[in-house]
Amino acid sequence: MLAVAQLTCQRGARTLFSGLSFTLPERQWIQIQGANGAGKTTLLRVLAGLVQPQEGTLTWQGQAVQECRAEWQRALLYLGHHAALKEELTPLENLRFGLGLEAMPADEAVLMNALHRFGLQEREHLPVRYLSAGQRRRVLLARLLIRPAQVWILDEPYTALDVHATQFLSAVIEDHLEQGGSAILTSHQTLGLRPGMSIAL
Repeated sequence: MLAVAQLTCQRGARTLFSGLSFTLPERQWIQIQGANGAGKTTLLRVLAGLVQPQEGTLTWQGQAVQECRAEWQRALLYLGHHAALKEELTPLENLRFGLGLEAMPADEAVLMNALHRFGLQEREHLPVRYLSAGQRRRVLLARLLIRPAQVWILDEPYTALDVHATQFLSAVIEDHLEQGGSAILTSHQTLGLRPGMSIAL
């Protein structure tokens, strides 16, 4: 379980949020809501270890994240709002590259299956620069199917997705929860997921 206690974050002289506390148990999900600039992305980046908070603690399975950083990094999968893809590489190469950064095996059949399940047939070998915004988003989301993680941290994962892809992503998240995983995400949409917790910033 992930636990957050008395978290405070600032941007310059402005406090984005303070005294924020919550827990994220297995099989549960949390939606972070708030206006643009409220600190939603900052919060997710703090959880992913990319930004340091001014105050507060994070614990994973009862241990301070600072003391189990490697375990926490293995347990989480963070997908940011902007597609972190190399435009000169193909979708297949991008997935392989991402796994390589973490020294994880990259079975081509598994990667191809993930891309196909997200509707990217006949796009696997096309440089990402030629893909639409929705297709790029689906390449990024295909990582959910190939990179094992207990906690998914997703920043606006539904952005630029059509109805079919939106429904499929919700099914993927539901399956993750059924298998004992958890998720924390931001979205401006009404999501077709089981009831979860909502935090307003």
